[in-house]
Amino acid sequence: MNSIKLAIDLGGTNIRIARVENGQCTDHQSVPCPANEEASVVVDRLSQLIEKLIDGRVKGIGIGVPSIVDAQAGIVYDVANIASWKEVPLKALLEEKFQVPVAVENDCNCFALGECMFGAGRDCSNMIGVTIGTGIGAGIIIDRQLYGGLYHGAGEIGTLPYLDADFEHYCSSFFFKRKGIDAAEYAQKALQGDQDALAIWEEFGGHIGQLIKGIIFTYAPDLIVFGGGISLAFPLFRGGINKALQDFPYKRILEQTRITISTLKNANLLGASSLLAD
Repeated sequence: MNSIKLAIDLGGTNIRIARVENGQCTDHQSVPCPANEEASVVVDRLSQLIEKLIDGRVKGIGIGVPSIVDAQAGIVYDVANIASWKEVPLKALLEEKFQVPVAVENDCNCFALGECMFGAGRDCSNMIGVTIGTGIGAGIIIDRQLYGGLYHGAGEIGTLPYLDADFEHYCSSFFFKRKGIDAAEYAQKALQGDQDALAIWEEFGGHIGQLIKGIIFTYAPDLIVFGGGISLAFPLFRGGINKALQDFPYKRILEQTRITISTLKNANLLGASSLLAD
């Protein structure tokens, strides 16, 4: 029988936690993250959540964080949107307190790992998981193993230079902020047939298409799977992606690269739980 693990998705807005057993998440909890407080306050809030769910059956804790990490030592560096977390020895702190193994990983890597183990990538050898929301990032799976690189910082595709800024400014919520519009509002308008809104989403898809080209040129994966809040509007920007990919030179590769959106609930949490052996 598989062991029970606690899985945590730490973000600048919320901290999410669940118990995971046999690929199923239960006992979900979510609380606001005190992102503007001292590092110890955030650790305390995290510990309070763990205390609610941990018992003698829990064999470990897996945590996804929006930052680079020293995965072996479990040290978290420069967490996005939590200014006080410059260098936090999270693994050591939590293992001392709860006396179970703790694994720490980048949150996009957790998303990709979740999709690989339980979602769209179950039958893939090589895949890229891309999250689109406040920002954009990616996790890389090669031969069904997570590739992190130094400090598990591989996949920070949003910071790659693009046009007058970087991909994050054109392939995430920043795209809509630059135009002074609300993505959710324009999604509703597009669904109602508003031509201006449809054009905005097609333009957005064009930028995503350029990013996809870069991913395929670099990795030629079997699968690219999108997650995150903005991915839910995928039907609205898929046309823009298709147009952008028309001039991709290696048609054989493009034809065999599956591009889809995640349908896996709690992919990040499932991926975080997979950091620990059963």
